[in-house]
Amino acid sequence: QLQLAESGGGLVQPGESLRLSCAASGFTLDYYAIGWFRQAPGKEREGVSCISDSGRRFTYGDSVKGRFTISRDTAKNTVYLQIDSVKPEDTAVYYCARSLGACSYFAERYGTWGQGTQVTVSS
Repeated sequence: QLQLAESGGGLVQPGESLRLSCAASGFTLDYYAIGWFRQAPGKEREGVSCISDSGRRFTYGDSVKGRFTISRDTAKNTVYLQIDSVKPEDTAVYYCARSLGACSYFAERYGTWGQGTQVTVSS
């Protein structure tokens, strides 16, 4: 069974850092592009980062460039999203998803989604 499971969310203060994890089961991450999306209350789902199937190409949304870093540990079959200098506007549910092809910020191009992990930034 194909599954993605996010973890690592929580309540953090502005300026702090946290790392989200996306653990895959039922398939090997090496063969797929994996994207991170987020959805804040009342807003549409937003693509924030993606790592290619090769693991050598990374993309970031304009709103997170310079603060978010995506990485992959093939031994653990896990993709990570490092978030530094968090801002209140980073508050959202964060999802990882397996692409049906190359990296994209169109949610419809992803076929398998995790359940999401909540990130709340507040002082």
